[in-house]
Amino acid sequence: MIFCASAIGSQADDGDAIVVDRIVAVVNEDIITLFDLNQNLQPYAANIKALGYSAEQERQTLYKVRSDLLNQLIERKLAEQEIKRNKITVSEEEINKTLERIKEARHYTDEDLRAGLSQQGISMEEYRQELKNQILRTKLINRAVKSKVVITDNDIQAYYDNHPEKYAGETNYHLWNIFIKVPAYADESERLTARKEMEAIEARLKQGQPFEELARSVADLSANAGGGELGVFRLEELSSQLQTQIRDMQAGGFTPVVEADFGYQILYVQKVVGRPGKSLQEVQAEIQEVLYNEFVDTKYQEWLEDLRKRSHIKIIQ
Repeated sequence: MIFCASAIGSQADDGDAIVVDRIVAVVNEDIITLFDLNQNLQPYAANIKALGYSAEQERQTLYKVRSDLLNQLIERKLAEQEIKRNKITVSEEEINKTLERIKEARHYTDEDLRAGLSQQGISMEEYRQELKNQILRTKLINRAVKSKVVITDNDIQAYYDNHPEKYAGETNYHLWNIFIKVPAYADESERLTARKEMEAIEARLKQGQPFEELARSVADLSANAGGGELGVFRLEELSSQLQTQIRDMQAGGFTPVVEADFGYQILYVQKVVGRPGKSLQEVQAEIQEVLYNEFVDTKYQEWLEDLRKRSHIKIIQ
């Protein structure tokens, strides 16, 4: 049965209708009321109000959240209808087992769980009902989507090849530097002088003077000079400029004079430490799980979109 009226109410003694609620959406044979929507919107509305937006920003944000929530309620209603159509059920034993797994994972006693729910204003009966709904939706997804997900060896290989940052290992660089600071207000002549001083330091390094030794004594050469150990860095932790300079350097190498925000510097790679990567065989199961979850999400959205197209949905403003 599809409700065509957009208001739900009762008759006053004089025969006039008193509107106490109204329909905001029709989903096949079911309806979603303004009360349903406002009940779901309430916690979001309180959070939005606390953000201190202007009246217009608050209105626009509430409108967007309200629209998103209405779509979620429509999708939930569609899922409930499919659960009924497919005669999917959940036993009390399944709910009990799920409840026990949750308590075990969180190291909760039954009293702990009840106390936590009470603080949120949720009774155990309401929580069990929510668990039941979650299990029903999971069974629906299993039937409608998961059985259709196929992950091939090519899919796993492609994911492995496209994520070297996860599996190709990691190189760390133990860095030192020598620097000369140039004040922000310095003129071109002062900058040129600092550059020449830095090039003189570079020449001494090229002549074979140990970097660590020079870094410790460089302050004697110029009042604005200094140097020392910087620490160990991954390449991606450095600026793009320094990444280009250091990427292919070996232990014992140093950069040419590099211009920086604070002046000029030379960086020295004292040590290169590599962490071995993981083979495809080592991470195959991990990648399969990642892809499975991604594919399920994609297939579920496609299935849901197709279900919406096949359903009678009317949003009443």
